[in-house]
Amino acid sequence: MRFDDSLKTVLSADMSTSFGAQSTWRQLVDLMGRGRGPSNGEALACLRALRPDIPEPIRASSARALAFAAPDAALVGFFAEDRLAIAAPVLRTATLDADDWLALLPRLTPAGRSVLRHRRDLPPAVGRGLESFGSTDFVLGHPEPAVSSDAVVAVPVDAVAVSEDPVASPPAAAPSAPSPDTPLSASPFMTLGMIARGLPFVAEALRHAAEPGEPASQASDTAMPEPVSTASPAPERFEISDLVKRIDAFNRDRVVPEVAPATAAAPPEAFRYETDAAGVIRWVDGVSRAALIGVSVAHAARQGEVQIDGVAVGGYRRRSPFEAARLQVGGLSNAAGSWRVSGVPVFDEGSGRFIGFRGSARRPRRDEMAELAVAPDKANSPVSDSLRQLVHELRTPTNAIAGFAELIETELLGPVAPTYRDRATTIRRQASDLLAAIDDLDIAARIEGHALDLRPTVVPVLPLLNAVVHDLTPLAALRGAHVMVDPSAGPCEIAGDDRAVERLVSRLLATLVSASSKDEMLMVGVEATAGEVCIGFDRPRSLAVHAANILLSIDTEREHEREGAPLLGTGFALRLAQNFAVELGGHLAFGPDRLTLRLPAVATERSERVLDGLR
Repeated sequence: MRFDDSLKTVLSADMSTSFGAQSTWRQLVDLMGRGRGPSNGEALACLRALRPDIPEPIRASSARALAFAAPDAALVGFFAEDRLAIAAPVLRTATLDADDWLALLPRLTPAGRSVLRHRRDLPPAVGRGLESFGSTDFVLGHPEPAVSSDAVVAVPVDAVAVSEDPVASPPAAAPSAPSPDTPLSASPFMTLGMIARGLPFVAEALRHAAEPGEPASQASDTAMPEPVSTASPAPERFEISDLVKRIDAFNRDRVVPEVAPATAAAPPEAFRYETDAAGVIRWVDGVSRAALIGVSVAHAARQGEVQIDGVAVGGYRRRSPFEAARLQVGGLSNAAGSWRVSGVPVFDEGSGRFIGFRGSARRPRRDEMAELAVAPDKANSPVSDSLRQLVHELRTPTNAIAGFAELIETELLGPVAPTYRDRATTIRRQASDLLAAIDDLDIAARIEGHALDLRPTVVPVLPLLNAVVHDLTPLAALRGAHVMVDPSAGPCEIAGDDRAVERLVSRLLATLVSASSKDEMLMVGVEATAGEVCIGFDRPRSLAVHAANILLSIDTEREHEREGAPLLGTGFALRLAQNFAVELGGHLAFGPDRLTLRLPAVATERSERVLDGLR
């Protein structure tokens, strides 16, 4: 005979961390659910102590796993104490004796007992036990109204009809009266009157309204009559017509305050969605669901008032990411209009099976809407239109190539030989470089067509530079160079679009690092002047001999063959940075030893507050 000490081993494990607590929870539930450990007080006490720290999805997963086990009454009762979503799977599948079920029924909530009422495999005794809770489980609870002592109405004993049959059933309960001493068999007019007087709008009407010709003071006195003496021969009868007259008088004479018209809510600018494996949208967040639920991204044909273009359809068929697919939604909901939809495929972690798409949608930018009229001074040129169309045509297949290469590299679809995995890594890296070049072309086209979508934000300079330098560390190591931010630089802030400023600084510094040579130090300095932030970059030795006009057109021979070099050339990257700086309200100057990027600074008062906070 062997002694199974699995339960004691689990109970002695470390539960101080989140991982340890969740691991202990799963092991205890599995041991007790499969009968390998007793559901004693020590184990259940441990589960109760762990329950507040275990996320609800973990507890629900453990409850569903018990459907394939045989938990005893103690473990079923423990899970029945939890939320209904966790208790229901256990209550639907547990198999207990009739005595165990009858002992468990009083501990269940009405919702928990309703789960058992839908089972047809329980013993008849359990069904009779559930029927005994009928009057309790099917009563709609409501808070008792607060009743003042002035509203108590005493009813004389003579007015109560008493049945002469001592075994006759008691009269049906009327709606709750304001006074606990009022008999349930009182006059229906009296009961209805007391209920009506307890309603807020009726009490307000009785307090303010008066009969024609009746003084206001008298109306207030008659709104809540004095308690009737028990010696009175009959209770006061409440007339519905009197109440209606008083309400009409109150509504006629009251002064309604003017309410400012509510401003129309701004239409949503984005939403998120999820599809199933068939491409049908099953979940939407951010806009009205009725217009989009049931729409399929696998069909380009019009679906009711919704139509999506072939970019999304092609991504679904290839199980690859897609971006900026056109979506047109009709109707009058807040989802109506044009959208640009992006999505990524989702695969099951265990089996690798495709389970759908997750993504988001946004309203199209100004340059993406062909029907929008553009001011004559900012009219899009044919060159920028063609370039943006080329960018759109290049980005989708490049994203697909990068996605497939990543699937092979990570072996998500199955084992891959090391040689092919290395090739996939190279393809993914080169596809990323191509996407960076496509983004540069997109920015150049937007600048040419005056279609940059910029938002005013505040950009702290030093955190931005430190993040960019950190991201460029692998490229600097490949070149054997070093990049460092001047430690004496003080904190300052740029007034501009944070995404655009980060793009400008990162692309400019990456171009300089890619042109650097072995053992070269590139220093980045920051200086705040009146209304401007000046960021200085040391020139690499390979670029120091060229004048500014030559530097903007330089394209070193075989430059594209150097790993990490700008795919479109150094001259293009510098011209793009110069034009980008102008769009942000700044300037890029080329000195003999340094490149100086000047961008607008935030107000002086804000900068002083930042300095005071850092001190």
